Amino acid sequence: MKKFFFPAALFTLAGLFSTGVSAEDGLASASASLLPTAGNAVQGNVLFEPLPNSRVRVIAKVDGLTPGSHGFHIHDKGDCSAPDASSAGGHFNPHQTAHGKVGAAAYHAGDLPSLEADANGKATLNVELDSITLTGEHSIVGRGLIVHADPDDYVSQPTGNAGARVACAVIQQK
Repeated sequence: MKKFFFPAALFTLAGLFSTGVSAEDGLASASASLLPTAGNAVQGNVLFEPLPNSRVRVIAKVDGLTPGSHGFHIHDKGDCSAPDASSAGGHFNPHQTAHGKVGAAAYHAGDLPSLEADANGKATLNVELDSITLTGEHSIVGRGLIVHADPDDYVSQPTGNAGARVACAVIQQK
């Protein structure tokens, strides 16, 4: 009986890794496949990985953007059905705080660092956040993810004056 325990344990661990579950904390990762809204060409992929100490790593690769800064937010509703993605609602804000820049005194849980597109319209982001979770009452899983046409000014309420929604995704558990 003991000689089957070790192979069974390896099989179980292999299954955890293949389903996106972190062996360190037992939490599943999440992802989002950004698709363009009507009249736009922005697309990309975003991975949300659970980390120790209630942090989440966000890794984004987005292309089809105009060069420069673009607002990037988690929105309340996981609904991209409207041609302009207005169906995703407003920013995810479970603590009813003011909109702002990540790390400021006040900001929405759904406020993410801006995407900075290069001359070819490509942007990457790799950041660790403690303002979002992948489980529990305020999980981001099932919510919308939006890329905006313009920079986020981090001041205008409630959305940062980031302009039209050029891409939308629903965050899915992996």
